[in-house]
Amino acid sequence: MNRHVAYPMFDPAAAGVPDDLCPIATEISPMRPGDWRSLRPVVDRDKCVKCAVCWLYCPVQCMRERAAWFDVDLATCKGCGICARECPQHAITMIEEAGA
Repeated sequence: MNRHVAYPMFDPAAAGVPDDLCPIATEISPMRPGDWRSLRPVVDRDKCVKCAVCWLYCPVQCMRERAAWFDVDLATCKGCGICARECPQHAITMIEEAGA
């Protein structure tokens, strides 16, 4: 009995993976970091001088460049707050996510 459910691009049997190993993650999760965060960053456009420090320090690269400021891609932001801590202009504040 084959207990593995293979990725479409990976077949454990064809790759020589024994069938008696502990289960592996074989289903791709649609969950993104923005689905579970409890805090989200908000950029004060008047304070932002577009220095890109937030962009440099963001571990998931969710900062998006706009014409006169940086904005946040909330779909990929995990709410860690590094951007807010590193911003030299204090233009980013972390607020509680609605429904958290």
